[in-house]
Amino acid sequence: MSTGIASLAPTATTVGNPTLNIAIFAVFVLFTLGIVIKVSRGNRSAAEYYAGGRAFSGRQNGIAIAGDYLSAASFLGIAGAIALNGYDGFLYSIGFLVAWLVALLLVAELLRNVGKYTMADVLSFRLRQRPVRIAAATSTLAVSFFYLLAQMAGAGGLVALLLGIDSTFGQRVVVVIVGILMLVYVIYGGMKGTTWVQMIKAVLLIIGAGVMTLWVLGKFGLNLSTLLGDAVAATPKNPDGTARDLLQPGLQYKNPVDFISLSMALVLGTAGLPHVLMRFYTVPTSKEARRSVVWAIWLIGLFYLFTLVLGFGAAELVGAKTIKAAPGGVNAAAPLLAYELGGEVLLGIISGVAFATILAVVAGLTITASASLSHDIYNTVVKDGQATPEEEVKVARIAALVLGAVAIIGGIFAMGQNIAFLVALAFAVAASANLPTILYSLFWKRFNTRGALWSMYGGLISALTLIIFSPVVSGKPIDPATGKSPSMMQGVDFHVFPLDNPGIISIPLGFLLGYIGTITSKEFDSAKYAEMEVRSLTGHGAEGAVQH
Repeated sequence: MSTGIASLAPTATTVGNPTLNIAIFAVFVLFTLGIVIKVSRGNRSAAEYYAGGRAFSGRQNGIAIAGDYLSAASFLGIAGAIALNGYDGFLYSIGFLVAWLVALLLVAELLRNVGKYTMADVLSFRLRQRPVRIAAATSTLAVSFFYLLAQMAGAGGLVALLLGIDSTFGQRVVVVIVGILMLVYVIYGGMKGTTWVQMIKAVLLIIGAGVMTLWVLGKFGLNLSTLLGDAVAATPKNPDGTARDLLQPGLQYKNPVDFISLSMALVLGTAGLPHVLMRFYTVPTSKEARRSVVWAIWLIGLFYLFTLVLGFGAAELVGAKTIKAAPGGVNAAAPLLAYELGGEVLLGIISGVAFATILAVVAGLTITASASLSHDIYNTVVKDGQATPEEEVKVARIAALVLGAVAIIGGIFAMGQNIAFLVALAFAVAASANLPTILYSLFWKRFNTRGALWSMYGGLISALTLIIFSPVVSGKPIDPATGKSPSMMQGVDFHVFPLDNPGIISIPLGFLLGYIGTITSKEFDSAKYAEMEVRSLTGHGAEGAVQH
């Protein structure tokens, strides 16, 4: 699914005007940094650093959730996947959107009422704190790492395209700069600063994509059917001479089981993503949490309709060959389409928005992972719950520095992979390790600590093992267009699992292990469950907004 780093090929050329692109980037970065510094004064307490003081309204949080969720995968990865694979690429859009119904109906309100700052607050509410928090922090870090990889890879490819950086070394420098900028946002801004950046970025991204969508449709007489037909006609044939119909399934997923596995990961993954769950704590009540999800669904749904037009528009106006040959490969489809439509200026603006997208999402991920380390591991496990809020925030900032360094190194290795695809792996890990435990905790009276640990570790280990031994990491045949294998590792083949996404095996396994672990243990606290049930459904005793 991914293309190799085409920037090493002699065809790589600069798109647009690098000076203009750098100027637009600088404006975006300085504008968002100014806002972060302005809103984050007084980020002293843990509630302010982790949850923005619980002071955001449902609408504000909904826009921020859209900003957090519409990542580089949504904009760059999906547009590219649709441009090259049509129907199969659009599955990402549908899966990412439908997933919000699971979050709205099963998780959002209950989670807001029971938790405080992190996913582990809910999972450990009626179970043994220490082992459950360690397990939850481990899975939070695993999911955040995959997601971070995707964003960093997107940043490297995007900026390489815009600044004409053909060398691999130059792209690595870009990844390092993105990592440093993200750390500034997180360490200075906390959740409050990050939320404002996400809100601004969501508005800019939806407006930018909307303008491009209308522009593309305008070129085809505002007729979607004409656009789809012309895109199919413009698509080059397969190497064996057969037509490549973008409107038919099977261009990317020849195996229907792979298709189902990806769908399961996308639809069930959102409700287990720690950085999305953490956003529910930034509102004062569970009613606002529900409102924020409704806002998010409308905004995200609108955006994914735009990606359909952008993907097919890129297939027709830019062409699959040009997309594959560009630095950044498949992820370059949306910026190249912007250049085709509005020249250097539109390219600069759209790329600036994409860059802001990456920064905002990476900041959200980093704050989630650092909160998990400081709140779940440092405070509960190391300090036995005795750490002061000031100590927690200090540790969170140190953890953010370490995570930033890990993200930079990982991003360098992941360059050239399709971003939507890396994110799908994060979703598979979230759906396998986190979702079964969250649902069992909230809805199954008998659930206990052994069930939680078996479910989280079992889901996590099975998802990671299957990914390592899948064609994603090694063993895909060489793509004649790029001369490289789409797998992460070139020239080796140790894959034994045939599917790209492990969801179809690891997700049911997570649920099954949670069930078996629970019924083989006698441990059970009915009083704690009763308290949790009342609190989750009524909000009685839930964490309130910070009063100034």
